[in-house]
Amino acid sequence: MIDGGEAIRKLALNVARYTGLAPLAKPFVGGIGAILMLHRVTATPEKPNSVNRHLNIAPAFLDKLIADMKARGYAFVTLDEAIERIKIGGKGGQFATITADDAYRDNMTEALPVLEKHGAPITIYVAPGLIDGAADLWWDLVEDIVDTTSRLTLKTASESTVVDCSTPGRKIQAVARLNAWLTLEVSEEAQGAALRELARSNGIELGTGRAGILMNWDEIRTMTAHPLVTIGAHTINHRNLKRLSEADARHEIGDVKRILTERLGQEPRHFAYPYGYARAVGCREVGFARDAGYVSAVTTRHGVLRAEHAGFLHALPRISVNGRYQSVAHIRTMLSGITTPLANAGKMVVTI
Repeated sequence: MIDGGEAIRKLALNVARYTGLAPLAKPFVGGIGAILMLHRVTATPEKPNSVNRHLNIAPAFLDKLIADMKARGYAFVTLDEAIERIKIGGKGGQFATITADDAYRDNMTEALPVLEKHGAPITIYVAPGLIDGAADLWWDLVEDIVDTTSRLTLKTASESTVVDCSTPGRKIQAVARLNAWLTLEVSEEAQGAALRELARSNGIELGTGRAGILMNWDEIRTMTAHPLVTIGAHTINHRNLKRLSEADARHEIGDVKRILTERLGQEPRHFAYPYGYARAVGCREVGFARDAGYVSAVTTRHGVLRAEHAGFLHALPRISVNGRYQSVAHIRTMLSGITTPLANAGKMVVTI
């Protein structure tokens, strides 16, 4: 099945590249630097044809991308240094900092050797509930359920619906339907129980967890001690903060600092909003992150960094480096800044 949105975005990237608009625009709209966003980095994904395969890039691509950016003058710095460079308007030259969400184990086993080769720091945002198993990588569980059957019966508060999972195309549609159900109809706290009930009622036995996909606490402690690694916070349970009450949202944002400090021996200074899009973070959540005392907080809004972001350190955009755009040419075009207003209704300074 063709993703129409992805096709349009790739067309725009190619037009900007082949017409020469991107390199021409970069001196004017390229900003002062960028925060790169990763999730998984592995040459051997468990499910290479997965609906979630866009979350993964190959280590070889990461290697090529960092080398290309360094050759074009980007300095790879820690997130702490990136914040200081934003505060002074990027006067030290163009810079980049790398971040990774969720603490996937391959960040340690396959991404870290690439980062060591280039001396490139990384900030990894950890949600303790995912590590402990109190919260689920529900996007993986949804796919497991759909892959197991040719049809599902989905019982919601208002109706019972048969969901066709009989073909690869139908499975993609089924995953999208279940994702919408979980993120719009089911409460954040009830997602895990709802998924397990869906599996049980359809005669599907789910696995016991995602052993080995995420780092365990010993591995995270080892990473914490690495000179290139900074550990940041990603809420306690990877919740969509906009769907929570004020008290629960503040708990997720604030108390994760205490948990990570107890587990790792140092307090996290930086925060990433789970999901990070408009339906997950707004002015309220940015205020909560600021109140919690974080030095910075990042969204998933697409954009390069500009000097004006010094006033918006708790709503910073990132450039997603993912499997959909696993091309150095595509990332070059994004870093030119030309795609920032295209993705954000004309906004050059992307916040929330």
